Amino acid sequence: MIPSSVYRTSRWLAVPLLSAAVATPVLAQEEPIKVGILHSLSGTMAISETVLKNTVEMLIEQQNADGGLLGRELEAVVVDPASDWPLFAEKARELLAQEKVDVIFGNWTSVSRKSVLPVVEELNGLLFYPVQYEGEESSENVFYTGAAPNQQAIPAVDYLMNNVGVERWVLAGTDYVYPRTTNKILEAYLKDEFGVADADIMVNYTPFGHSDWQNIVSEIKAFGSEGKKTAVVSTINGDANVPFYRELGNQGIDAADIPVVAFSVGEQELTGIDTAPLVGHLAAWNYFMSVDTDVNYDFIDAWIDYTGDEMAVTNDPMEAHYIGFNMWTEAVRKAGTTEVDAVKDAIIGVSVPNLSGGYAAMMPNHHITKPVLIGEIQDNGQFSIVWETPSTVAGDAWSDYLEGSRDLISDWRKPMACGNYNVVKGSCGGSEAQEEATAEE
Repeated sequence: MIPSSVYRTSRWLAVPLLSAAVATPVLAQEEPIKVGILHSLSGTMAISETVLKNTVEMLIEQQNADGGLLGRELEAVVVDPASDWPLFAEKARELLAQEKVDVIFGNWTSVSRKSVLPVVEELNGLLFYPVQYEGEESSENVFYTGAAPNQQAIPAVDYLMNNVGVERWVLAGTDYVYPRTTNKILEAYLKDEFGVADADIMVNYTPFGHSDWQNIVSEIKAFGSEGKKTAVVSTINGDANVPFYRELGNQGIDAADIPVVAFSVGEQELTGIDTAPLVGHLAAWNYFMSVDTDVNYDFIDAWIDYTGDEMAVTNDPMEAHYIGFNMWTEAVRKAGTTEVDAVKDAIIGVSVPNLSGGYAAMMPNHHITKPVLIGEIQDNGQFSIVWETPSTVAGDAWSDYLEGSRDLISDWRKPMACGNYNVVKGSCGGSEAQEEATAEE
């Protein structure tokens, strides 16, 4: 991995939030504002989530160095749900009911978010969720700062179809709600928009932490050897990615023959892999560490300073927390309070810088605007950006390609204040968080 100094072309522009304070301000002697951090620090998802916990702690430290918020110090309250989905709900309840946190930044997998969702709705908490997900949800108490399918999965398929000429599709994912729902959307999109036949779509799911990829990769290789350009769309999550990519290399699957585009593999996941055999494989995100902007270089420098590791990497969900944290602090200032209902009203329309040189805005459906980037894996573990949208894309809570969803919109502004308003029936369906949390996909 190469340090950020290789990328950096200018150091003179500083991000106000991340600039070093000359002296620690004296904060008002009031109770601190408690910030809950709900990320797995152990188990299969620790490879991805630990750095997100550290990111929020860094942002809190920098905010306190800049004077806190409303004259009060921020205090991190960290729990470890240990990649155990029911434990996420217990830890969320602990944060809200016992620790009395004002906001929660957390979760990675959709199954963990589904577990937490009824708790934050019951206790009227705030959850900022920083990871790409399957959509089909809009909660009054959740702000989705990661990508919806129209901000990642759909553009990635368009790129493969139009720029690479892909005709056969392997949809490979971890066996839980995000891959299954995303692939359901992609199957409908491929068939409806491009007329792709069932025989040209191969779907495969594996458990969390899956390690034996030899047979599956052999099947992918055989599927791609029938004369049509083939690609793998990967929604494999967590540490299962390491042996998956290793097996691709073992079986000589070259990106020129069968490219893989991943939705859950970024710079952090690649730190555990010899990337030389993977050069040319792809990932679709809304941010890469290699983005050439001053604001990004400042963020990288702050992260390296915070970790004390010259080889530390940044990634997309870290940027999502950066955006979400700054949106929350801006909404608190706008509302003049951390009171949940006031912050929920104040945050819609808030716009803050992203790390790509533009701005992210919070939409009425509690999703944000994001650019979409396609990157190629390089032998140094970074991504070379090969394609991006000309402007930011607003996240859709409900897919246009699923029956029952295409007629739904979400708008949390009064008087509608509804997450799934049916424009055909003219009615609000109400929250289905409890049913969604227990549904098996």
